[in-house]
Amino acid sequence: MEFLQQNIWLVLLAAFSGIMLILPIIRGKLSGALSADTTQAVQLINHQDALILDVREANEFAAGHIANARHIPLGQLATGLKPLEKHKDKTIVVNCRSGTRSAMACGVLRKNGFTQVYNLKGGIMAWEQAGLPTVK
Repeated sequence: MEFLQQNIWLVLLAAFSGIMLILPIIRGKLSGALSADTTQAVQLINHQDALILDVREANEFAAGHIANARHIPLGQLATGLKPLEKHKDKTIVVNCRSGTRSAMACGVLRKNGFTQVYNLKGGIMAWEQAGLPTVK
């Protein structure tokens, strides 16, 4: 007990650090989406003809995106689902810059009846880091 009192800031820092480590996992579980790393995403695209949905802002999308990706910014997704309605039962891989916005987008899609939604783990940054192609 004396250790805790003398080192309260270290204890709080350790607790905060632990929370920050598990928060992305919890967010992913709450969104109801599955995660796919770059290798799994390529397999989904090649073998299941997955639809790629990019939820970044227009300037980010224009700087480079996965080939044949559909673009609907996260802020417009809830009201812009109409073009995706015919793909409700199709495999969809959602990406953003790092995977955070796409996790939120996966939650929106799941709430609207989309059944096979995958979040690209690490986003477009992981895609480019893996040496996979992008188009402008």
